[in-house]
Amino acid sequence: MKQPSILVVEDESAIADTILYALCTDGMHAEHCTLGSEALIRLRAQQQDLVVLDVGLPDINGFEVCRTLRTFSDVPVIFLTARHEEIDRIVGLEIGADDYVVKPFSPRELAARVRVILRRARQAEPVAALVMPAAEQAEAFRHDPEGARVAYWGQWLDLTRYEYRLLALLVQHPGRIYARAQLMDLVWHDALDTVDRIVDTHVKTLRAKLREVDPMGEPIRTHRGMGYSLEV
Repeated sequence: MKQPSILVVEDESAIADTILYALCTDGMHAEHCTLGSEALIRLRAQQQDLVVLDVGLPDINGFEVCRTLRTFSDVPVIFLTARHEEIDRIVGLEIGADDYVVKPFSPRELAARVRVILRRARQAEPVAALVMPAAEQAEAFRHDPEGARVAYWGQWLDLTRYEYRLLALLVQHPGRIYARAQLMDLVWHDALDTVDRIVDTHVKTLRAKLREVDPMGEPIRTHRGMGYSLEV
């Protein structure tokens, strides 16, 4: 099996050294850089299996690095941060992170979390398998599984990874009500410690993007106490 390749983006050398040692001891190939801008250059040039990303970098905030990264890559990301407030964790997961580790932490625990995410990424069911053939989709939507994109009334939407997964799932069965727990299992199956509020947040951002195309349209319907469905 190919040795997993991990990029560690951390400006504190002592922390980076312990992470690199733990990952390499666990059989992974790990590289290190200290700046977010350098990390983006490396990630554009060479594919990695996972990124360990510090939030408090000296040049670019880790959240901004992840937002930029998500415009060209779906590589799994684990955030490192000295902050532990729930809002920070939610923001991190919203923009496409897969896990969130608060300092101080055990390097061995971090290595174990890396292993779990890599395993889930390999075992994850492709979103395309969840989506019906184009001829059976709701008329307002067009899904391109190979390009991982969805069009609404002929306009391709600019979606994050989890926004895409959520909308693709809803398009699968127009009218079907999905409970939050079901959406968590089907859409966020590869994210650790995700809270169910993340579903509501992503529905809100999806609705805003759909309204940019059709201000009068409200295709995502809330069923109080039950969940969400796509109505067209």
